[in-house]
Amino acid sequence: MTEPRPASPNHRTAVVGGGPAGLAAAIALAQAGVETVLIARRSPYADNRTTAMLGGSVDFLQSLDVWRRCADDAAALCTMRLVDDTRRLIRSPEVKFSSDEIGMEAFGYNIENRLLMVAMEARAAELPNLVRINDEAQSVVAEESSVIITTKDGQTLTADLVVGADGRHSLCREAAGIGVKRRDLGQSALTLNVTHTRPHGNGSTEFHTESGPCVFVPLPGERSSVVWVVKPDEAVRLKNLDDQALALAAERQSHSILGKLTIAPGRHVFPLAIENPDHLAAKRIALVGESAHVLPPIGAQGLNMGLRDAADLAEIVRDALLMGADPGDGAVLQRYARARRADVFSRTFAVDMANRTLLSDFLPAQSLRAAGMHVLNTIGPIRRLAMREGLSPSWRGR
Repeated sequence: MTEPRPASPNHRTAVVGGGPAGLAAAIALAQAGVETVLIARRSPYADNRTTAMLGGSVDFLQSLDVWRRCADDAAALCTMRLVDDTRRLIRSPEVKFSSDEIGMEAFGYNIENRLLMVAMEARAAELPNLVRINDEAQSVVAEESSVIITTKDGQTLTADLVVGADGRHSLCREAAGIGVKRRDLGQSALTLNVTHTRPHGNGSTEFHTESGPCVFVPLPGERSSVVWVVKPDEAVRLKNLDDQALALAAERQSHSILGKLTIAPGRHVFPLAIENPDHLAAKRIALVGESAHVLPPIGAQGLNMGLRDAADLAEIVRDALLMGADPGDGAVLQRYARARRADVFSRTFAVDMANRTLLSDFLPAQSLRAAGMHVLNTIGPIRRLAMREGLSPSWRGR
């Protein structure tokens, strides 16, 4: 990957945004033989969040020659426990999912996002047809025959197809004229990492409380990542505790299953929302990652969906070019939208319903949730189907 000269050439594809989904899309396109420019400023990853990379995502990262560079920094995720930690009249049974029940060594691997990004950046730098502009987009203008991008430093370039990977406040989405429906959830996620005195056994435990889930996910060694969803004021209060007080609060929330906790440096609070664009592609612009969908951190769906966006888009663009088609043509964009629509809709709906029924004080909603968990706990074929579908949708198509 090389820096561009001051000239302003036309590119086959341009990726705007250098987060994990954007980098994955750029690498996948370039590796498929598509001449690609990545517009993203190099900067250290800003927080300590982790992602449970589920089976299909690991396979995709292996195909990009990324996973081998960071696999040693990831912890296998072999079991997942869901525990009803509410004090409600109707409570759900505990459910435990084991990867060996569906013939897998692990559901996936949990890794710090910053380490995944280092591996991605290393792979991107090796690709001769991936050009990097170390800058941010200032403006994106969609025209009939191309998209014009102007960077903050004043460089202008055009592309036949632009991949909008520029997050929640996406310039690309705006340029495509795509509206977005946004709903604040009235919840915030506190993220932190901990060390502990008891082994995690390569299992995650998700405690369901009246304000949201609190999940402990394994990291290498005697470490775990924590995503604690609570009311916004409570998230701020917890974040402002000293290390000892926060460790004690987290240990109480975990019911001491990991023993004594020690807080690692770095903690962050993120307000939660659900965002659904009206379309996934239009006017030579295709959306991936958080430009295309925003979910609360339930079921590890967010970035895994973003990687599926990147994988599907790269395959569709490659096929279009092999057929001599314009990669930004409306028919190509529609193939991408069709390929992603069911996955995005179903995951968003499932995560939203799981969160709504957890928060609801409405007894029928609590009964429905408890019944669903009972079915998962007692009926093996349904539990195994849920595990497989949770990793990657079996019905993805073109």
